[in-house]
Amino acid sequence: MKKINSDREKIIVRTSMIGIAANVLLAAFKAVIGILSNSVAIVMDAVNNFSDAGSSLITIIGTKLANRQPDKKHPFGYGRIEYLSAMIISGIVLYAGVTSLTESVKKIINPETPDYSYVSLVIVCVAIIVKIVLGIYVKSVGEKVGSPSLVNSGEDARLDSVISAATLVAAIIFLTSGVSLEPWLGAIISLIIIKSGFEMLKQTVSQILGERNNPELDKSIKNTVRSFPDVQGAYDLVLNNYGPDSWNGSVHIEVPDTYSADMLDRLIRRIQEAVYIEHGVVLTAIGVYSVNTSDEDIINTREHVREIVMSHKYIKQMHGFFLDKEEKSMRFDMVVSFDVPDRGRLHSEVVDDILKSYPDYHLQIAMDTDFTGG
Repeated sequence: MKKINSDREKIIVRTSMIGIAANVLLAAFKAVIGILSNSVAIVMDAVNNFSDAGSSLITIIGTKLANRQPDKKHPFGYGRIEYLSAMIISGIVLYAGVTSLTESVKKIINPETPDYSYVSLVIVCVAIIVKIVLGIYVKSVGEKVGSPSLVNSGEDARLDSVISAATLVAAIIFLTSGVSLEPWLGAIISLIIIKSGFEMLKQTVSQILGERNNPELDKSIKNTVRSFPDVQGAYDLVLNNYGPDSWNGSVHIEVPDTYSADMLDRLIRRIQEAVYIEHGVVLTAIGVYSVNTSDEDIINTREHVREIVMSHKYIKQMHGFFLDKEEKSMRFDMVVSFDVPDRGRLHSEVVDDILKSYPDYHLQIAMDTDFTGG
């Protein structure tokens, strides 16, 4: 895993360095052109390129810090620093948008006539192409290695290409008609940047708060767990994210009631090893449901109870059923949708319905959270 993290870090740093070099060169060209042509749009575009270079630098620093080894203070490592880096980049995008909007409003109030040259327009065209290619490249690498900072930087580069394209359109309109739309165009572009910054920030905050399991990852891990012969079901998978490529989790498995402690211990260790090798996820806990396997009456009762439970709206699944005839008890879990208006009332209704058919039994029903939405 350490080798994978090292390779990932090298890819992120290399991509970020490419972004820094491209943005610094573009910013320098645009700043000179903007000042010479008295174009606020081009100057603001140059400022935005400098902020992009800063974003790439933050990505590098964040990645380096995130790869620090776990210690006593942070036993789960420092991977979440990458989310903080992405938040800072979102803040830079927001700041760039607000700054650009302020300058555009000033120009609307006190307009100045731009002085474009064909050389400046050619350089803007080149900038558009460079930013489109850079944005696609950086974002694709970010998605491939799971780096939110790179994804945000790539999206920012894509916005830059839109800004440059809009600036080019404004210049062409001015040269052909004499009408200067730059300040208004700058204001519109600024609002687009601000909106994008808020969306980036919202996504990053959501990741820090903890999002529900990725359905594909959830499904693939459960398939791995169920691939072991005596595992009759895998449920309640909970994944805790400590960075873009750092996952810990827990899961419940159904196994025959004939399993000994030694057999169970060996099975759990094999499952943990397989899930880590195949998915890079550390299962820190595997809970066990004992399943009745030898009594046909109990198996029929289980299916009858399942019909009763699943007849209720907002119940998405029932699992972990076990019936003890001697103690006259039933226990099982049911997965409840987040849409249920009253979990307590639903629990009572299920209990009442089951007791109509099995009045002599004591019920132990756990209300599980719908972690995957599947």
